[in-house]
Amino acid sequence: MSDNKVLKIKDITVEFDGFCALNKVNVNVERNTIHFFIGPNGAGKTTLLDIICAKTKPTSGACFFFRKTGGEVKLTGMREYKIVGEGIGRKFQVPSVFVNLTVMENMMLSLKGNKGVLESILYRMTAEEEKSINKILETVDLLDQKNEKAGSLAHGQKQWLEIAMQLVQKPEIIMLDEPAAGMGKPETFKTGEILKKIKRDCTVIVVEHDMDFVKQIADRVTVLHEGKVLVEGSCLEVLADETVQAVYLGRGGERNAEN
Repeated sequence: MSDNKVLKIKDITVEFDGFCALNKVNVNVERNTIHFFIGPNGAGKTTLLDIICAKTKPTSGACFFFRKTGGEVKLTGMREYKIVGEGIGRKFQVPSVFVNLTVMENMMLSLKGNKGVLESILYRMTAEEEKSINKILETVDLLDQKNEKAGSLAHGQKQWLEIAMQLVQKPEIIMLDEPAAGMGKPETFKTGEILKKIKRDCTVIVVEHDMDFVKQIADRVTVLHEGKVLVEGSCLEVLADETVQAVYLGRGGERNAEN
């Protein structure tokens, strides 16, 4: 067992009405890495994220989280909010920011312990909290926009804001579902550079279709196919695998997901 492991996915099987979405999936994720899950549509990628954060219950198997401070936590069977409390955040594909609030107000909403929208806006941040938020906004290149309404941001900036809103909760793992979807090449590249900065403090798990994006930043890649792990390794190892080329890359469809 590596001391650097942050997540263990053990024998995860998920069946829906006789359909096997995941079949005995075993994956280990190392701390402070960017770990991609790729594969054709229907391979089980998003289902796997649903399992980790307890949105979906597995038919069998379990997920284990290893805290930075020590101790193993069995995620399977926990409530979703408790998993968030353990330090595992998730950003979905479509940005869900409050468009009528400023960037800073959105960040204040995400601070742990604040409840409603009004309470969060009226909340007086400590100097330490404000410093932390400013540092995160600088990381995602939104510090200059902190007083602008989120609705005025470009698509890519909204994605970066939502990533920042996850980071303000100081997660140990952040899971991103197609963070580059709908972005042009410059925004996609910049998103990759942002994620490389983020991994210094936080493990990043990504479901993605854009292979150029994967090549840019992946530390580890797991290829899923028909609910099973097809192959796992570095980006170069995965791309060189003949089976991967035949069932995935050879289809020519896995380039840039526009939706």
